[in-house]
Amino acid sequence: MIYKTIAQLSADLHSKKISSVELTQFFIERIKRLDGSLNSFITLSEESALSTARLADIEHAKGLAQPLTGIPIAQKDIFCTQGIKTSCGSKMLDNFISPYDATIVTRFKEAGTVMLGKTNMDEFAMGSSNETSYYGPVKNPWDLERVPGGSSGGSAAAVAAYLAPGATATDTGGSIRQPAGLCGVSGLKPTYGRVSRYGMVAFASSLDQGGPMARTAEDLALMLNVMAGVDIKDSTSVEHPVPDYTTTLNDSLQGMRIGLPKEFFNAGLDNDIAQIIQTAVKEYEKLGATIHEISLPNSALSIPAYYVIAPAECSSNLARFDGVRYGYRCSDPKDLEDLYKRSRSEGFGSEVKRRIMVGTYALSSGYYDAYYLKAQKIRGLIRQDFIDAFKKVDLILSPTSPTTAFKIGEKTSDPISMYLSDMYTIAVNLAGLPGMSIPAGFTKNLPVGLQLVGNFFAEATLLNAAHRYQQVTDWHTRTPEGF
Repeated sequence: MIYKTIAQLSADLHSKKISSVELTQFFIERIKRLDGSLNSFITLSEESALSTARLADIEHAKGLAQPLTGIPIAQKDIFCTQGIKTSCGSKMLDNFISPYDATIVTRFKEAGTVMLGKTNMDEFAMGSSNETSYYGPVKNPWDLERVPGGSSGGSAAAVAAYLAPGATATDTGGSIRQPAGLCGVSGLKPTYGRVSRYGMVAFASSLDQGGPMARTAEDLALMLNVMAGVDIKDSTSVEHPVPDYTTTLNDSLQGMRIGLPKEFFNAGLDNDIAQIIQTAVKEYEKLGATIHEISLPNSALSIPAYYVIAPAECSSNLARFDGVRYGYRCSDPKDLEDLYKRSRSEGFGSEVKRRIMVGTYALSSGYYDAYYLKAQKIRGLIRQDFIDAFKKVDLILSPTSPTTAFKIGEKTSDPISMYLSDMYTIAVNLAGLPGMSIPAGFTKNLPVGLQLVGNFFAEATLLNAAHRYQQVTDWHTRTPEGF
């Protein structure tokens, strides 16, 4: 049971081999026993999980169960959950109990899933290592001295260590794909607007996108079936047909055109990772795909553009945390100005404050045109590069990250080095495209992620390509020692 996928567990539940209560209790006990070494959960919702599991078993007994009824999952602690703490990994929201559910949470409830708890994350999703959380860093289950990636490191570590069969996550500049790659699991960032952002605490509104993490592409398809779709509560969600993503998983890859961006295979890429990716390319050729070199000439500008746009939007979004309406409030303020200053300086961590300051500067009078407006123009060029590339290819393939997981504390004093961890993922967010990471091998006993990028709303194509690769490889089945 422990190493089964969501699809396999669903089959066991429907055939009555196991009950949802038994399955939920199993994962709860496993979290209690093993998560002390990982710190992947902030909140464990044991009582409500078992209550939901009992209702799921009734649905199964009546023959009314849906594909995911009774399946335990974890929710990233950026999604609002009614009656359960939503902290965003921050002291600022350490006492915040949401009065409503995020749309994603509602949809998983309606699908009959069981929420095990809320996973740890970089504070307000700002980070690439899960070291900025108020609740302490998450550890990578493949090496407890290393980071799991961020900001969705808690979700990635929990899935990698089999503390949950699947988990939700969010991706602003690579925060689903990069931790999925570093932890050896599968993760999907859908097209911007494919999944509702209502109730997902905002970091950078034009970049944030929720998505699933699990062991396999098949499991991601099952989860995306629940998550995808227009939402009247979110003006940025797109009314676009939602297919059943499981129906095309086994389609042939014969004749599929896969592009390799030459800019992503340069001196910044670890040699071992480059060799692993080239081995994966050969597997795709065996499956019938054709390989083409492409160019994304403006991709080198993605990091500087992102670190103007994202902080600018974060500066605006986080202005609401003032110590007055909800969240952390300083003690004994002298006046209103003192309340604002001390509540924000005491409630936010250093990385969040750094980005707020950068964003405020970029949006200030006299600098808006020089920085923010120019970054948005570069964003348009990056998007056009992808549009041009997809006239020639069906998918784009690259490494997920230039290195494997680095040691905890190794890059905390060098923010620029940390930001470069997302050098292959950020451009996808700037363009609003779907992207995913799947396990492709190991170097020095650490996982290596393979990134696939699709055209707008081409999640089915991505999942098909990932699934067929996983049918002929076993990297996604590997288990961290001790878990």
